[in-house]
Amino acid sequence: MDKEADYMSNWKNCTLADLGEIIGGATPSTKNESYYGGDIPWITPKDLSTFHGRFICRGERNITTDGLNTCSARLMPPHSVLFTSRAPIGYVAIAENEICTNQGFKSIVPNADTDYLFLYYLLVHNRDRIENMGSGTTFKEVSGSVMRGITVSVPTDIEKQRAIARILGSLDDKIENNAAINHHLAEPRLATDSSPDIRWGKSVSRKVARRADSAFFSRICAVNVSSIV
Repeated sequence: MDKEADYMSNWKNCTLADLGEIIGGATPSTKNESYYGGDIPWITPKDLSTFHGRFICRGERNITTDGLNTCSARLMPPHSVLFTSRAPIGYVAIAENEICTNQGFKSIVPNADTDYLFLYYLLVHNRDRIENMGSGTTFKEVSGSVMRGITVSVPTDIEKQRAIARILGSLDDKIENNAAINHHLAEPRLATDSSPDIRWGKSVSRKVARRADSAFFSRICAVNVSSIV
């Protein structure tokens, strides 16, 4: 068996459902003020529209335990990977702490065989493909069943997943540090596809950033990482 064949034999084709539990979200009744203002972080797609990091700890609003208990939202553990499934499709973030979301998400709680950071980059790499699977008349949405059935290819060995994630993560560490340093130099702007995303050492559009993220993930995954795990 040649090196390329041996390398690819260490990858498996599977679905997102094989990598973890797919979890939706919900919104407590906005007519009851007692459901809001608590200590449970509750994330909406709007919260991610101006968020350019990887790890998120809270959004604009928190909810209370009563609010959580009156809807189908679920409290997810740290390192769950949040993925917006509508309005728009494709924002990705990692939960820094316990967190829940509204119905605009199909998030993944990774299982014991899946590295959360690798899963984050896997979703970033596939978000345009996932977006194309959305359906709807008013706005496109990815259903839970569609999300669970999306096919991907991943290393069978979690240590190889971690090795890939370390390479990608080291770049994002630098990007986030630079963004934090330069944050005070720019006025807040609306996050649209034409607004800037500080990636690759310069300000580029979100569409360009998406293509760059996906291409870089592909290049890293094409490299045999066995020598660094």
